[in-house]
Amino acid sequence: MITETFRILEVNLSSGRSTIRSIPGVATYLGGSGLAAKLHLDYAKPELAWDDPAQPLIFTIGPLTGYFPLMSKTVCAFTSPLHGQYAESHAGGRSALALRFAGLDALVIIGRSERPTVLHLGANIIEFMDAGYLWGKDALATGKLLRSILKGSGHRTIMRIGAAGENKSAMACINVDTYRHFGRLGGGGVMGAKHLKAIVVEGNNSLDQPEGKQYPALYKDIFRRLTDTDMMRKYHNLGTASNLEALNELKALPWRNLQATSDPGIEGITGERFADDTLLRNAACAGCPVGCIHIGFVREKFHRDNRYVYRQVGYDYEPIFATGSMLGLTQAPQVLTVMDEVEKAGLDVMSGGVALAWATEALEKGVVTTEQTGIDLRFGEVQGYLKAVHMLAGAENEFWKILAAGTMAAANHYGGADFACVLGQEMAGYATGEVFYVAQSLGLRHSHLDTGAYTYDQSNAPKDVDKALAFLLEDERDRVILTSMVACLFARKVYDPETLRQCLTVLGGSELADNLDEAGTFLQKLRWQARAAGGFDPMTVKIPKRFMEVSTWKGQADPEYLENLRLAYAKAIIEMSRGEDKN
Repeated sequence: MITETFRILEVNLSSGRSTIRSIPGVATYLGGSGLAAKLHLDYAKPELAWDDPAQPLIFTIGPLTGYFPLMSKTVCAFTSPLHGQYAESHAGGRSALALRFAGLDALVIIGRSERPTVLHLGANIIEFMDAGYLWGKDALATGKLLRSILKGSGHRTIMRIGAAGENKSAMACINVDTYRHFGRLGGGGVMGAKHLKAIVVEGNNSLDQPEGKQYPALYKDIFRRLTDTDMMRKYHNLGTASNLEALNELKALPWRNLQATSDPGIEGITGERFADDTLLRNAACAGCPVGCIHIGFVREKFHRDNRYVYRQVGYDYEPIFATGSMLGLTQAPQVLTVMDEVEKAGLDVMSGGVALAWATEALEKGVVTTEQTGIDLRFGEVQGYLKAVHMLAGAENEFWKILAAGTMAAANHYGGADFACVLGQEMAGYATGEVFYVAQSLGLRHSHLDTGAYTYDQSNAPKDVDKALAFLLEDERDRVILTSMVACLFARKVYDPETLRQCLTVLGGSELADNLDEAGTFLQKLRWQARAAGGFDPMTVKIPKRFMEVSTWKGQADPEYLENLRLAYAKAIIEMSRGEDKN
């Protein structure tokens, strides 16, 4: 059950050695996001480049992982190739349970292998496998080969990269068990820099359950709330893809590089359309009864013998926005086809889609030429994007190499910064208004999940900077507790503070339960300290002109309100980063 110390496996790829460390402070750092920030502060070298071998790649889970449903996420922390500072990315799949059943609270990888390597580990396994034959393979083929070589149980996870990661792209993701990803901020590029093609974790140990009647009763109640009520039905049925039509109607769905926020073409890419025309099955992360992963199919014709091959592609709201409306594609099969190529290439789908949208508009406006891109891109024309995905992942020429460093890096080099849809990193699919623009621009992960800012915008709350700031800070703190557990945020209404305290208490973590609020406040500050240690200055963050030009359901953004909120949030971040205790 819950102990007073974390069990950390440190692996050095340069020396080939590994060490088990025991670190105190469970009641202080909780796990997940809190532990990741603590370990990054311990290991990271802010004075060195992001791809220096000394920089760590960190994976952490939480105290409730393996004991309660939807405690199914893993936090991946690293120094980002996008901005050279602390970054977190979160993913599910089987990663969290595999680490738990391997007896670990965290995995820390330092160093760089001389040759492409697969790290294979478990409760009684640490193996460095030569991966020269995998280098150059796409992420899906890599997973298939490793599954055939390393026969494992249902508690095995395979985390791997594609061409984008091998080329150290700032948009490279880490594919987790095919349908989940450490997507944002370039974790795949960090693996590529370490010559680490894949990490295979075997959850080959057992897990004792608490004695007595309290634990099974509480588990049963939480399971019921997750399955027998309407609370989670949306995620199982149409999934988050159901948001597309609603946001389009609200005039908050980005179209064609955010040149519009609504379009009649939505009829071809609604959640219902994907479900009716493409859905094969639902799947779930390990330890989750909801089944929010929606898997559609694409087919490819082989002209040589006139055969069709069908492939399965996971989809939800963000991938459809990024490879659908953002690129002007309005047919579900075309969108899935682009997603499939993105998966193979090992790109973060949101960053990749937004980058291609910017490149398309840059070509339209003459900011760049087809001689520079090597390809013509047009909104609504799928064939160009199918090729461009691999040009971006492979950094095929100077243009694509620069774009792979980030859309704003390319915009600053070539021009076109005004229409670069970048809010810290490439935007998520919510053109809801000022609070969201500020929240993603300044948020610690530059993620739409740092806070629920888009829902605040949709509530049509008054333009009150103090109230908006209070919401951002409180919601961020509450989510830090959940991501330190590490809970799927879909379950945040089930795992309210009182329920979390009950969960911790029945596992013997009464000290954690009693100090949960204080821990949340401390960890919110600690994460900002980790970000500030790399040189982050929130006062320098700018919001591109495109976000001022586009009209949403509330009309155009209010520049004065947006700027005042940006400054207020930046000042609050600076204050949080000045915490006295960084240890």
